[in-house]
Amino acid sequence: MTRRRPRVPVDSRLVDAAQVLDDRAHAQLRRLAALVKPHARELDRRFLGLLAGSNYDARQLRALSAITPGAAALAISGRGSADGFFEQVDYHGRRLAKLNVPPGEVALALRKYDRLLDPLLHRLAAREYSDLVRARRQLEFCVFLSLNNAYYHVREMETRAFYELFHAELEARSLGELVNRLMATLVDFCGARAGRLRLFADGPGLPAGVKRALLRPRYLESKRAAKLILDPSLLRGCASYWSIPLITRGVLAGVMQFGFSTRYEWLPRELQLLEAAGERCLMAAEKARLTEDLAAREAQVRQLSEHMLRVEEEERRRISRELHDDAGQSMLYIRLQLEMLEQSLPPGSEARAKAGEIRALTESTIADVRRVIAALSPAVLEQMGLAAGIRQLVKRFRQAFPARVNLRIAPHLGRLSRETEFIAYRLVQECLNNIAKHSQASHINLRLNSTDGLLELDVEDNGIGFDVGAALEKRDSFGLAGMRERVALLGGRLEIQGRPNRGTRISAELPIKEESKRR
Repeated sequence: MTRRRPRVPVDSRLVDAAQVLDDRAHAQLRRLAALVKPHARELDRRFLGLLAGSNYDARQLRALSAITPGAAALAISGRGSADGFFEQVDYHGRRLAKLNVPPGEVALALRKYDRLLDPLLHRLAAREYSDLVRARRQLEFCVFLSLNNAYYHVREMETRAFYELFHAELEARSLGELVNRLMATLVDFCGARAGRLRLFADGPGLPAGVKRALLRPRYLESKRAAKLILDPSLLRGCASYWSIPLITRGVLAGVMQFGFSTRYEWLPRELQLLEAAGERCLMAAEKARLTEDLAAREAQVRQLSEHMLRVEEEERRRISRELHDDAGQSMLYIRLQLEMLEQSLPPGSEARAKAGEIRALTESTIADVRRVIAALSPAVLEQMGLAAGIRQLVKRFRQAFPARVNLRIAPHLGRLSRETEFIAYRLVQECLNNIAKHSQASHINLRLNSTDGLLELDVEDNGIGFDVGAALEKRDSFGLAGMRERVALLGGRLEIQGRPNRGTRISAELPIKEESKRR
């Protein structure tokens, strides 16, 4: 089974082992290789015999044999070079890291090889022994340097993979984007040709045999893969596959599958990382799904709120029209009849006085009805815009309450969308009603301005103030909550500042969108 060597970027902080050796060291290594090469196979056999009781599997033993001085002799002698051997050490060092062989165990294994090599060197070249030992130690140093680089690269790739998974989880704006980013990271980590992540929201709708087969990690090759690879497009151009289950509470919740151009079986540490990544992917996907569901529900609530506000405004208009057309006209007719009745009665009579009292009460009621009609559906707002509507509100407030109102409206404020004008109008109306009922204020500043695509509204009074937090927590108080809801519907911002005996300030910013035109 062939394994292609993963491409690892060179880290400038790591030292290339071959750069440590000068020309003399290279010459000594060639001499050492020439002496050891004829005996390399026998040394390797005895070395593996020493490791037989150490619980190494065949892959670990092959990787350890590939980084010994005997392997160096075979690689360097003839037309070979030290550079080629250190590339071999780097490759097998990364395999050892992924095979979960700790660096300390690698060092102990190579020490056992040295105990076999020393007597041989002394017997073959006693006069050169000190030079050969020096060359062997230089080789040993460079091997450990290459192994350090290899282990570092493996750990760095693992760390980078989890770092990118973490950022994908933080930055993805939808479940689809999250799945794409997670798989792109894991495909790059594995060196795969392609990868797929399949999630089963309501349990896998798979045949029982396929479901059982996918409940454990599986390495697959082309002939056996067709039934278990869930995405047919992954079968094209691939010779081997990895299938990693995502299991939650004993149930198959998803599966990650990777396709490789060559026969490429995982190493233990790769499988461990993918299983850990799978758990993280599953949690991230569940979080993203819940977030999308929450966003959808919030959108539904927002749409319902918008609909309710429109219904409320329409109902206000309907009641206003009925009051005007029915009750208002009837009251005017009653007033006219009372006035005619009053004139027909003898001057100074008690009946005429009583008729006058009833007429005056009727006129007062007519005025109240007109005030209610104006509050329900201000005609001036629809006909002349927000600035005129606010001025009318302030005028009526001044007539009813002794507080002094300082009104400032930007001269360039033009017509806005119907929704924006009505929400801003209702905010001012609610603020003035609250001031009249609760604040005992003597001075009020009201400012309306538009800048940088925002409508800015600011209402401040010098009244008795209130505890904002306590007011918002009251379950039977809907004034402030209603203001917040109206502002939120437009994507605006509302700020409420208040302290007992320090007055109150309410500021709102409502976005003015270019497409928000009056219909």
